[in-house]
Amino acid sequence: MLPDMDTDPDLCAHLGYRQSVDDCRADRIGAGGLTISTLETLLRRLSPAIERLQDAHASGQIPFLRLPSARADLEALEPYAEHYQRRFDDVLILGTGGSSLGSRALYEMADREADRLRRAPQLHIITNVDPFVWDRLIRRLDYRKTGIVVISKSGGTTETMMQFLSLLPVVMEQLDAEDLHRHVTLITEPGDNPLRRLGARYRIPVLDHDPKVGGRYSVLSVVGMLPTMIAGLDAVETREGAQRVLDQAFAAKDNPAACPAAVGAAVSVGLQMERSIAATVMLAYSDRLGSLARWYRQLWAESLGKNGLGTTPVYATGPVDQHSQLQLWLDGPADKMFTVMGGPNDMSGAAIDPALAEDPRLSYLVGRSMGDLMDASRRATAETLARRGRPVRRIELARIDEGAMGALMMHFMLETVLAADLMGVDPFDQPAVEDGKVLIRRYLAERGDAS
Repeated sequence: MLPDMDTDPDLCAHLGYRQSVDDCRADRIGAGGLTISTLETLLRRLSPAIERLQDAHASGQIPFLRLPSARADLEALEPYAEHYQRRFDDVLILGTGGSSLGSRALYEMADREADRLRRAPQLHIITNVDPFVWDRLIRRLDYRKTGIVVISKSGGTTETMMQFLSLLPVVMEQLDAEDLHRHVTLITEPGDNPLRRLGARYRIPVLDHDPKVGGRYSVLSVVGMLPTMIAGLDAVETREGAQRVLDQAFAAKDNPAACPAAVGAAVSVGLQMERSIAATVMLAYSDRLGSLARWYRQLWAESLGKNGLGTTPVYATGPVDQHSQLQLWLDGPADKMFTVMGGPNDMSGAAIDPALAEDPRLSYLVGRSMGDLMDASRRATAETLARRGRPVRRIELARIDEGAMGALMMHFMLETVLAADLMGVDPFDQPAVEDGKVLIRRYLAERGDAS
């Protein structure tokens, strides 16, 4: 029988979060839940899968698994981070998909009122190529006081190259080309590629992106750690959080029910198999966790959506989407599972003054804070969904900081790889995406010819 992780405070304190899947089980929520027999069968299948991951870790076959224990690369990044912190007020991070979503999740988690973050530059992590938003941002920056980090694993990502090539003329209105190497750092894989050629042309320093670490698994690499360090966040603490989850997973290889990531993978795959679950909704009850959910969305979708399999990840915000989507979730198609995620109740909010809530219909707010409302909303939504037979996983962070984020990121990466093992798909490729990239390049070329 699966343990209820809500009753395991030691594990929660160690990892920085706890997961409960009780309300995903049929014995708790009825026909919409997963049967114990299927869950136990899938967990048994994950024992050799975890052992294979441990072997891959030992051999270096899956490099992202070795990142949590690495320190030499972080030491090599320190001079770059210190340069950006000392010299610049703003830093632009250019990238798309996995090249920017992970660092954005870490940056938006942070309490930027903390002293070490207040002293750091403001990061502008650009994930899209909307010309309206782009032009207004790049035209208002003072490039004498702005640093730029450009991230493209291949060195030719269309969106990232468009960003950088559009930015260069604006920058050089304020700087000489000879000064670019003091303001710009490039991150790309070794070998000849367009981004490296630009770096050579302008003597811009280039950091190596490990070609064996895919973008959506790269948050713990230079891709995520350099922006994290520039922002004043603790990269070591982030990796230590990830290492705790990895160690705990390997220790549970003979008992996957004790590994939260394995349990999450078994529940997700089992619900798709048994209950035709087609979507997994991540409902984040903290604005600081919203970008984590968006990072997870790419990880899950691009890794598992293959051969007609996979569930569609949906990002939602609590309590906002209680008002906009809860009706559908409760009374629409029963084809979704829910992950309700939140952090500790924020006790810093001011309590409502009784003199301002004299109306009897507002009496329940007296003495309560906004943090109390967030906590009550999270609990009420999860319970309401479960009572209507919708499978609900709860993830609660003991704290919201670098260590907890590193832990959750490693949890979701392991959960994704283990789910892929159960589904029989490769979690590291994305063959269908390539067709669209080819068409984008063709359409851009044709537009240029027409003009």
